[in-house]
This record gives sequence, C-alpha cells and structure tokens, in this order.
Amino acid sequence: QMEPMFSPALHRQRHQFVIDFVSRNKPRKVVDLGCSECSLLSKLRFRREIELLVGVDINGAKVKKHMHRLAPISTEYLQPSFDQLHIELYQGSVTQKDTRLRGFDLVTSIELIEHLTLADVECFSEVVFGYMTPVAAIVSTPNSEFNPLFPGLASGFRHRDHKFEWTRAEFRSWALKVCLKFGYEVEFSGVGEAPSGQQEQVGFCSQIGVFHRLGGRDGFSMLLDEDSEDVFSYTLLHSINYPSLRDNNILQRVLVSEVLYQAEKLKRTWTVEETDVRNDICTLYQTERQGEACFSKQHVYVSIPLAVLWACSPKVSALSGSLNNLRHLLLDDPRVKLSTDGSAVLVNYEEQDIEEEGDDNNVEDSGHAEASQHSHSTVLEEDWETNV
Repeated sequence: QMEPMFSPALHRQRHQFVIDFVSRNKPRKVVDLGCSECSLLSKLRFRREIELLVGVDINGAKVKKHMHRLAPISTEYLQPSFDQLHIELYQGSVTQKDTRLRGFDLVTSIELIEHLTLADVECFSEVVFGYMTPVAAIVSTPNSEFNPLFPGLASGFRHRDHKFEWTRAEFRSWALKVCLKFGYEVEFSGVGEAPSGQQEQVGFCSQIGVFHRLGGRDGFSMLLDEDSEDVFSYTLLHSINYPSLRDNNILQRVLVSEVLYQAEKLKRTWTVEETDVRNDICTLYQTERQGEACFSKQHVYVSIPLAVLWACSPKVSALSGSLNNLRHLLLDDPRVKLSTDGSAVLVNYEEQDIEEEGDDNNVEDSGHAEASQHSHSTVLEEDWETNV
C-alpha cells in the first residue's frame, strides 16, 4: 500500500479519530466491521465507557492470529474495577445480516468499503444503516483526489485489493443517499492533511463520514420489527469477559482480601498501643472456645468490629456498599472468622504480622486499587501506541 509519510502514521490518525469520538460520545456498545488484526479493538478496550466491544471480519484466520491482543493483562485481574467489558469476535461478511449486531451505539468501518464491489456496497448500506441501525457510524475510505501526491501513483489504486476509490463528491453522494433512505444525517471530515496550500484542492488522504441516526437512541425501538426472525449468519470465534467487581465472585474475593489485609493492619496498630487507648475504640481481645473440636483449646483473637473496618477503610466501604452488605459478603467465606453475633472479624493474635513498609503499595496484598480508580489506567495505555 502506497502512502506518503504522515506523523503520526495515517492508520494511527484514523484510529485516534474513532477514539476521540468515543471519548466525546461515550458509546456503551461498539462494533468494528473489518476488524482484521484487532488493532483498533486493542485501543478501544481501554475506553472504560464501553461495555460491549465486537469485531467482525471475513478473514477468521487473521482474527484468530491476533485476538491475543485483546486478552486482559495481569493488572486487570489483580486490580479489577467496577467497569465491565465483554468482547466478542466474529467471522462474517458485512453484506450479511446478524441479529446480534443490532442496536449498537457505534459502528466503525475503517478503510473497508473500498474492498467491496459496488453491488456489495449497496448490501453494506442496507445491512449497516437499514438493519443494524446504530446510533452512530464512522465510515472512512481513501480519497482518490489525494492520490497524485503519492510518488508514482498518478493513476490506479493505493492497494491491489481495492475495487474503487472515490472522490470527495462521490463519497458525499453515497453518504447523502444513505441518509435520505435510512434516516441519518452525516458530517464529513478526514485525516491525513495535504501539504500546506493544497488542503482545499485535494482534501484529506482518508475521507470520513460520521453518521448520526435521526432521533438518536430513542428512535431504535420504533425500527425493530417484532415479527422478524432472528438471523445468525456470523460465526463466533472468541468471547472474553474482563474481570469486574460487578461479578459477585470477584467482588467477594477482592473484598475478603481487603478486609483481611486491613484487619491485620488494625491488629498490629492496636496491639502495640496502650490499653486505655485501645479500650476507647473497642474491646480488642476476646477468647472463644472451639466448638466440638477434637481437642479443647483456647485461642486468643483480636476482635476488629466491622463498623471500625468500614470507617477506617474507604476501599472496604466502597467495595461492600453498606455495613449490612459487608457482613453478608463475609458470612459464608471460609477465610474469614466472625464473632458469634457477626459484628466483628476475629484475627488470630499469634498470626504473622504484615510488613511495616510498603503496605499501601502492595497490590497483591490489597487485591484492589482505590475504588475511584479504573483498571484502564494510563499505565496500561503504554502497552499500545504512545500517541493515542
């Protein structure tokens, strides 16, 4: 493929255009048609507003080869957030309908339609705008008026698989017909600026149409035909559920780890303070006899009231939501020993103390970052393109 040098690279500019749109409009359900090597999806997965991210490509082998880019990384398991993300990858043609892709907030089609015959472009228009009916769609395609600026490309196409490359007027004509037929409006834009003084004459290297459905989200239910049969023409290649604190099992695991961690910290603090200071907070020591054990033996515990854990740890309160929820989530967990009335966590007095230094920064001990933070942090973003 022949492209002049752009900085950032042209494909990165196209992807950044989509990411900027997502940042402004915060779509929850996004599908990328022609996802190929999953490069755009691998960036979009860091956008915490997205809850369902789908990729479709006719080349299933290529998708399978690159889908590892979408796997959660270790930090997202160690520090799950309240965000939820589900990713699905399909093999299928954009000229065929599939019920599972209806009603999305955003459909992207980046440098795809030029690989279709003009007859298939008509099918694409019907499938995307007439059947899928997204709230918004972003379609990019080469602008043939820019081609003379490529060295050695006075005629012909930029890629051997392109079936056509439209001028700005041709792209505009197609887009306006789509809007008129299916109830959309369109804004024209692009990426890849021409050299100084030539922008107006040749336009952007990649021209982009941003389509918005008239009526927005409210109009979708009116478009559904309740009598129509479900169609499943795509093959599901892969499905990924990212770890989320909305999963009760994950929430309980992280909460229990945090409770035990904070209880050990409080135990260490209280057991080195003066007795009269301790008694102002709560009764620290209580003796419980093991019930019906083989050997009758007394254990000394430090009793940490749940109310104190709740008040002292913003993480514990954020994770559990309420004091009642905290008690309920701890009741059946074998790692936690509660007092008889369930109002306190009992920590073995002889248990090994946690390390004094680095407590707050030990990810594996706490199992959870600050509740106000999201696992999709700027640290993770370094794994992909630095300019995005």
